Amino acid sequence: MSQIPNGRLAALSAAAVMTPALALAAGPNIGPVVRQTVNPTAIGMFLVFVLVTLGITFWAARRTRSVGDFYNAGGGISGFQNGLAIAGDYVSAASFLGISALVYTSGYDGLIYSIGFLVGWPIVVGLLADRLRNLGRFTFADAVSYRLQPGPVRTVAAVNSLVVVLFYLIAQMVGAGALIQTLFGLPYDAAEIVVGILMILYVLFGGMLATTWVQIIKACLMLAGTTTIVLLTLSRFGFSLDALFASAVAAHPRHAAIMAPGAQVAHPLSTLSLGIALMFGTGGLPHILMRFFTVPDARAARSSIAWATGLVGYFYVMTSLVGFGAIALISHDPLYLDAAGRLRGSTTMAALHLSHAVGGDLMLGFMSAVAFATILAVVAGLTIAGASAISHDLYACVLRRGEDPGGRSEKRVTQVTSLAIGLIAVALGILFQGENVAFLVGLAFAVAASANFPVLLLAMYWRGFTTRGAVWGGWLGMLSSVGLTVLSKAVWVAILGFQHPMFGLDSPALISLPLGFLGGWLGSITDRTGRAARERAAFDEQYVRSQTGIGAAVATSH
Repeated sequence: MSQIPNGRLAALSAAAVMTPALALAAGPNIGPVVRQTVNPTAIGMFLVFVLVTLGITFWAARRTRSVGDFYNAGGGISGFQNGLAIAGDYVSAASFLGISALVYTSGYDGLIYSIGFLVGWPIVVGLLADRLRNLGRFTFADAVSYRLQPGPVRTVAAVNSLVVVLFYLIAQMVGAGALIQTLFGLPYDAAEIVVGILMILYVLFGGMLATTWVQIIKACLMLAGTTTIVLLTLSRFGFSLDALFASAVAAHPRHAAIMAPGAQVAHPLSTLSLGIALMFGTGGLPHILMRFFTVPDARAARSSIAWATGLVGYFYVMTSLVGFGAIALISHDPLYLDAAGRLRGSTTMAALHLSHAVGGDLMLGFMSAVAFATILAVVAGLTIAGASAISHDLYACVLRRGEDPGGRSEKRVTQVTSLAIGLIAVALGILFQGENVAFLVGLAFAVAASANFPVLLLAMYWRGFTTRGAVWGGWLGMLSSVGLTVLSKAVWVAILGFQHPMFGLDSPALISLPLGFLGGWLGSITDRTGRAARERAAFDEQYVRSQTGIGAAVATSH
C-alpha cells in the first residue's frame, strides 16, 4: 500500500471500506480484477437467500398498507431488532472485504478507517437519537422543519439527501457489479440488473418492513460468518492472538512496521479532513437517520443505537483479525497468488481467500453469498431513503402541502419513485463500470457531514436558528463539499486530466463542514423578520416535545 501515490490514499481507504471494486481503481499497483471459478456452493446459498428474502417481502407486502407502514414499518420495530438492522445497513460486504484488505496490505494503519466509521455512533446517540425520534415522523427533514417553514427547508433537505443517496448508491452498484462478476462469473451488466431487480422488489412491495428484515438477516449472517472465520483462523495458532500477530509480522514484507502507524497517514490535514467526514457524516446519512422512526419511542431509539454501536464495533474488530489472519496464512501460499506473486483477484479478495483456506469451499461459498446479500440490504435502504425524500418531503409536504388524506397518493408516488431510483441505479452502475468512483464514497459522507448534520444539529439545539439559516447552511454545506471535491486530485487530476489539483485535501469536510455551520449561523442572525421571531418563540414547544416525546406516538401514522 505504501507504493500507492499519497494523493490517493484517503480516497482509496474510504472506497476500500465501502465498496470492494473501488479500491482496485484507486491504486494502480493493487492488481487487476480476476474472474474466479464459479462456486456452485456460493450460487446455491445465494439462491436460498434470495428465496427467503423474497418470502419476507411477500409477507411484508401484506402488512404494508399505509404510508407509515412503508416508511417506518409502522414504528413497531424493537430496539434490538433496529440495532441489528442499522448494523446490517451500515456494515457492507465492502467493509468486510475492504478493511481486511487494508489490514492485509498495511497492518495497523488499516484500523484507522474502521475506527473513523465507528466513532460516529456515540455522536449520533448522544446528540441526535432521542430528539430526532420525538420530533420526526419519516425523514430527518420532519425534525428540521418542526418549527421552520416546511417548503424551503424540506426542499434543501430533500436535494441534499438525494445527492448523498445517489453518490452512495453509484459506489455500491459499481462495487456490486464487480463483486458478482468476480465471484459468480456473471457478466457485469447482468450482475447490475440482478441487483437492481431484487432491490426494487424489496422496496416496492415490502417497504421498510421488508428492508428491515433483510438487513437483520444480513447482519446475522455477516457477523456469524466473520466470527467463524476468525475462530477457524485462531485455531491454527492455538487460539493465541500473540501467535497470530507474530506470524503475521514474520510473513509481511514490512515485518514489525505493520504494527505501527505511518504507512498511510502521510498528510495529517487530509487524514483529519477524512476523519471529520466519517465521524460527522454518520449523523447526516438519510438512510441511517430514517431508522430512528421505525421504533416506538425515544428509549427504543437509544437502545437501537447502543446495540448498533456494539455490533458494528465487534464486526470491525473481527474484520481486522481477518486481515492479520490473511497475512499469516495466505500471503505466501501459491494457491492464492498469481504468477507475479500478487493475491489473485486483488487484495480485496484477501478475506474470501482466507475463508477458503480455513473452511474450504463451503466457507467460501457461504461468505460469497453473504457478501452479495449485504449489497442488496444496503442498496435497498438507500433506495427507500431516496424515495422518501421525493415522495414525502417534496411531493406530500411541499407540493401537496400535506393535503393527501390517508396518504394514498403519496404511497403511489413513493412506489413510482422507488422504481425510478432502482432503474437509475442500474443504469449508472453500468455507465460507471471500470471508472474510478472512489471519491463518491467520501463525497457522500462529506455532503452528509457538511449539509445535513449542521442543519439538523442547529435546528434541535439553537433557539436562534431560522428558516433562512437552514437554507443557507444546507446549500452552502452541499455546494462547498461537492465543489471542493471536484477541485481535488480525485476529480480534477484523475478524471478531468489537469496536472495539479486546485484543492489540496483529499476530503473537503475540514472546510465544508465549518461552512455549513457558518451558513446556518449567518443566515439566522441576519433574519429579523416577524416569521423568524415566531420560529424562535416556538423553540420552547419544540424543546418540550424533543425531551418528552409528547405527541410523537401519534405522528408515526399518516
